[in-house]
Amino acid sequence: MEPGRFEEMVGAALDSLPDELGSLMRNVAVTVEHGPGPPGLLGLYQGIPLTSRTATGYAGVLPDRITIYRLAICAICDTEEEAVEQVRRTVIHEVAHHFGISDERLRELGW
Repeated sequence: MEPGRFEEMVGAALDSLPDELGSLMRNVAVTVEHGPGPPGLLGLYQGIPLTSRTATGYAGVLPDRITIYRLAICAICDTEEEAVEQVRRTVIHEVAHHFGISDERLRELGW
């Protein structure tokens, strides 16, 4: 899959988030890594979740980062439709981490 098309899918997944949720995202950058990424990962959240930030202890920090791994997702999808759905699920999963939702809780919720 072409890198530009994949980036469009990530943008569309972000745009599909409810407006209320998107407006709450603070100091986070979403990027696409066109390499395979770390083994076993389709995406990665790095940062300080919103639930762990305090007014006095959260200042002057670099933005959180959500990375979506193009080749890892493309490797497990046979069609563009599957890739669109997997990108959406991965973006939602990593955004959930930004909001402080753990992998365990996401599994409980079926993500």
